[in-house]
Amino acid sequence: MGAAGIPASEGAEPPRGAVRPSGLLDELGMASVVLDAEGRIVLWSPQAEELFGYGAQEALGQYAAHLMIHEQHADLVVKLFADVMETGQSWAGAFPVRRKDGGTRLVEFRNMRLLDDHGDVYALGLCADQSTVRRLERNVALSTRMVSQSPIGLAVLDAELRYVSVNPALEQMNGVPAAEHVGRKIGEVLPQLDVAAFEAAAREVLRTGTPLVDQHTVGRTPADPDTDHAWSVSLYRLEDALGTVLGVAGSVLDVTEQHLATVEAETARRRLALVADASARIGTTLDLDRTARELAAVAVPELADVAAVDLLEAVAQGRPSTLRPTEPAVMRPLAVEAAGAPDALRAADPPGQVARYAPERLVTECVRTGSPVLVAQVGPEDLLRIARSPEAAALLARAGVHSYLAVPLIARGEVLGALDLKRVHHPEPFGEDDLLLARELAARAAVQIDNARWYQDARNTALTLQRSLLPSHPSVTGGLEVASRYQPAGATAEVGGDWFDVIPLDEGKTALVVGDVMGSGINAAATMGRLRTATNTLASLDLDPAKLLEHLDRITEELDHSIATCVYAVHDPRLGQCRIANAGHLPPVRLRPGRPPELLELPTGAPLGVGGVAFSTTTVDLAPGDRLVLYTDGLVETRQHPLDERLDALLDLLDTPDGPLEEVCDLLLRTLHQPDNSDDVALLIARVQKPVP
Repeated sequence: MGAAGIPASEGAEPPRGAVRPSGLLDELGMASVVLDAEGRIVLWSPQAEELFGYGAQEALGQYAAHLMIHEQHADLVVKLFADVMETGQSWAGAFPVRRKDGGTRLVEFRNMRLLDDHGDVYALGLCADQSTVRRLERNVALSTRMVSQSPIGLAVLDAELRYVSVNPALEQMNGVPAAEHVGRKIGEVLPQLDVAAFEAAAREVLRTGTPLVDQHTVGRTPADPDTDHAWSVSLYRLEDALGTVLGVAGSVLDVTEQHLATVEAETARRRLALVADASARIGTTLDLDRTARELAAVAVPELADVAAVDLLEAVAQGRPSTLRPTEPAVMRPLAVEAAGAPDALRAADPPGQVARYAPERLVTECVRTGSPVLVAQVGPEDLLRIARSPEAAALLARAGVHSYLAVPLIARGEVLGALDLKRVHHPEPFGEDDLLLARELAARAAVQIDNARWYQDARNTALTLQRSLLPSHPSVTGGLEVASRYQPAGATAEVGGDWFDVIPLDEGKTALVVGDVMGSGINAAATMGRLRTATNTLASLDLDPAKLLEHLDRITEELDHSIATCVYAVHDPRLGQCRIANAGHLPPVRLRPGRPPELLELPTGAPLGVGGVAFSTTTVDLAPGDRLVLYTDGLVETRQHPLDERLDALLDLLDTPDGPLEEVCDLLLRTLHQPDNSDDVALLIARVQKPVP
């Protein structure tokens, strides 16, 4: 196949008819003139006709000196002609020639003696217009100088993509002498380069003639075999004057510095984006485990292929932790994240289980010293110090872990744990830039983890306090079977003011109380404790419920302007009745066998602490099997739904066959109480027992 993909038949006849210019001689317009020994013109080419203006019939047989040379130059020309004919030495030079139209033109001559098979001597003159010759000489000189001195690598490849020539700049870039390029393909000269894509692009340029401009490629050459370089490559198809494809010309510019600057800028942009992402994603809640998972998820896969977050167990328990050089670290793995590395994931310490990390483990060294540990190139011995066991080290080796980095989690000057990072698919080892980024992520996450830790401690303390203020009661008292629940708020560490109470009274009666002090925190808890104590004291006096609330109202006024709601009910099994008074609280629900649940219609009353408002007592029947449900607003109120809709949902849940009260409590809390509700819940359910004969 020809260079342009057109079959070239061997032995074909030359084309007939006019031939278009196709080469340098055609550009020169080289004319041929042959003189005999007497100086007469015996051969006259078409180019001579064009150069001198005389047709062949006019020139043949004429003395060349008489036809083309001015009289003042005739003697010189005759002498030069005689010297060539006598000595056989060629002569070259330029002198003015007379044209047929009377004009004069400077013509470059190359004269030489010819000898035919009869021994006759002739003179051959090759002629060209001097201005044309000078123009081409300048162009060639300029091209040669530019190619040889250009700082840009230049090469010419033939149609088979073999080197034809290279300039000194490309010779230096490749680190291979020019002579060793010629006749060889790129992959043979530069075996470290991936040339498949380049050769495919070059063939496309040969096929279509469309240039390939500023194509970037990265690789290594013998000139610098240990360092990646970047080049900008442009390719152009070469054709002769007839359009025959000769090959492809290429220019190569080393753009390594610009490439590195671009890579660094892109890396910096991605790192800033990762830090910004970390700021938005880490610490969305005050849940310790979730915060750790968020940190691991941010690190993978942008920074590492495997990330683990470990917390010192002493820190998790709220105690300071210092490790001696030979002391193992008691750690609590909180989270692990992996991208396409199942073996490495199985090798990780299981989250949620307290484990002892051997003193020689690198993560132990990290938390003991409070300094990062970086192993750029991981070897077999390193894996034994990274993994929790030899079996885990084998899994890491099989996964292909080749680089490791551990950075401490430090908040408020205390080492909390470590962020453990491994690379499997990421081709580059961890470097200083990665260390800086990991420390930035760890520093931001450590503060959030520390906040979550303190929140958890505070929440545990708050719940302990809250539960200590709530009563314990028998499951059956005064003819009532009773079940209760207290559910802390899901979104706050502060204690709430909700409470319930079951108070045995004389003559088999029982007081049932559910209340809610507005606000939260220690003050609300303290107010709740005082009101509960006061309620117990007043209940022992067997006061009417409305009277009891009046006393509580005055007490509440004196408690730093506190406000509380409360339902107080007294069940009398002898009368089968329950007397109820309400101080601004949600109404209880009565459930009677065979009837739908109902909200008791009670005068709402004013909350305790308002002062000066009278309360009233309502008597309702409670027969054996009837149930009374008292609750605080945290069970039903949400920001997304109307209260009436939520109360209907409560009634729907209660409209079920009679079952164990404990199960009903769990059902209500599980279904109605929202996990992120900022209010706690007190729930009390009482069922009237059948009288004992």
